[in-house]
Amino acid sequence: MTDLSTTAGKLADLTARLAEAQAPVGDRAIADAHEAGRLTARERIEALLDASSFVEVDALARHRVTEYGLDSQRPATDGVITGYGTVEGRKVCVYAQDASVFDGRLGEVYGEKILKIYRLATKTGVPLVSFIEGAGARAAEGTAALSFYARILAASTQASGVIPQIAVLTGTASGPHALLAGSADLTLAVSGQARMQLEQVEDSEPVDSAHVVADSDAEVVAALRELLGYLPSNNRAEAPRPVEARITGSVAENISAADQELNGLIPDAPSATYDMREAIAKVVDGQATLEVQQATAANIITAFARIEGRAVGIVANQPEENSGLLDSRAAEKAARFIRTCDAFNIPVVTFVDAPGFTSGEGEDNHTVRGVAKLSYAYAEASVGTITVIARHAIGAAGVVMGSKDLGVDLAFAWPTAQIAAMHSQEAVPEIHAAELAKAERKGKDVAALKEKFTAAYDESHLSPYQAAERGMVDAVIPPEQTRGQLVEGLRLLDRKVTYPPAKKHGNIAL
Repeated sequence: MTDLSTTAGKLADLTARLAEAQAPVGDRAIADAHEAGRLTARERIEALLDASSFVEVDALARHRVTEYGLDSQRPATDGVITGYGTVEGRKVCVYAQDASVFDGRLGEVYGEKILKIYRLATKTGVPLVSFIEGAGARAAEGTAALSFYARILAASTQASGVIPQIAVLTGTASGPHALLAGSADLTLAVSGQARMQLEQVEDSEPVDSAHVVADSDAEVVAALRELLGYLPSNNRAEAPRPVEARITGSVAENISAADQELNGLIPDAPSATYDMREAIAKVVDGQATLEVQQATAANIITAFARIEGRAVGIVANQPEENSGLLDSRAAEKAARFIRTCDAFNIPVVTFVDAPGFTSGEGEDNHTVRGVAKLSYAYAEASVGTITVIARHAIGAAGVVMGSKDLGVDLAFAWPTAQIAAMHSQEAVPEIHAAELAKAERKGKDVAALKEKFTAAYDESHLSPYQAAERGMVDAVIPPEQTRGQLVEGLRLLDRKVTYPPAKKHGNIAL
């Protein structure tokens, strides 16, 4: 029996209480997690943070419910671990839900802990990382539990655009637990484990729309550490930028063999496909990107990368998938990514090969709404924005993919660019309607005449030069200069200042 009348006894008692917090329901739960090939909630936090940097808060918290026999089950931590530490030396706040305690269900004290760490992260200006899994609210705590879900969601809304919020789904998130993940800026998931459901049902849906999906707890934590490296601590900071990545010399002096390979990337046949990832890889540092939502709307690429050490967001049409045609899911994916980058001072670089939109039964209305979100995101962005038109920028698709007149700061075109109001098969019948009708009346070869008009239209309109003459692009550049022009442009845009009109907020087409 510990003698609590002595200092030594009180220290021993504290040690025992803290030891309980390390395994609140016993060592068997830890062993079960390991046998399933999973990390425990505490191990996930420790894997994320720099060694020995975790400072836990409220480790000794316990629920206060006395009904239903719960006064005999009061494990330390109450099912959620909260605290702060460092990742690569930068402070972050973190909480991890522990499904081994009451199935991860949220109660009043549990909610208090999460709300407290939200407030700490927001007022100190550091990212908040959450590891989420659990079976919703505790029935025994009723409306008190629901009240804290609402308070946490309100705190998340207040923190939105102020600090990065990243959720990691490590298991099934049921009921309002799913909303905690849905309110984050970026979501990661463990394949085969992560599921979300708003209702308590037998089956739940696997999370295939997460920004990053990994095969295990360890791999998702590694991806999380990489992702945090692209993000600033808050909306008034800049993401880490390695000093050694600085480039000296002119654009011409820094053209590499990889840069020169861009000159042959675009096929001669206008409808031939190619992989836009090759263009992206050749202009970013170390050819390294962290692609997000790769499994969703593969006709658009969204990725984090670095150019001269500077974190950038990449948005690009992908000709290999449905010719890069835009649809509602692709537009919404890009719009959300652009707004995330804009909130956290990450410049956006866009690679364009946009021949148009998909069509199909019921798709048109969805596409209009999605594309409206995309144009809004580009027009609203206050960070530096640069567009590179690689091939097609046709009609409305070319407009919404970061066009100069939409507000993009710098727009470059390759000589392979085709910037036009419409394709020749649509333009020629409209422009030359009278001539074609007259030829048909006189029994002439209408097909040959149409082919002649098409060739003339393609030569005069499907090029970057009309757009260049009208200032719709700032320069037509050889592809090999792209990285150099991006470096110079991003340096200039570090100094960008905007003065938006006074208003409460805009009304994006949700």
